[in-house]
Amino acid sequence: MSVRKSNMHFGIDPRTREIVIGSLRIKLPESRWMRTLIGVLLIIGGLLGFLPVLGFWMLPLGLLVLSHDSHFVRRQRRRFAVWWATRKMRRDGRR
Repeated sequence: MSVRKSNMHFGIDPRTREIVIGSLRIKLPESRWMRTLIGVLLIIGGLLGFLPVLGFWMLPLGLLVLSHDSHFVRRQRRRFAVWWATRKMRRDGRR
């Protein structure tokens, strides 16, 4: 059996249900309501990012966790990813 290394640098690995950020991997809970609760709490914490312990980094992480179960959030995340990639290609001059 060969080991296949994933090229994913950001997102959710659907096979292992892990959040992937670079080389960091965080396992998500099995239950849907716990994932939703964690996502909502991260977003609320991100909105309070001006406080010392919390940070604005929690907003995109919360949206990423919610996108695992929510079709609307997943669709918006994919649209953003396509827009970002297109913008990056244009900026690099690779039409």
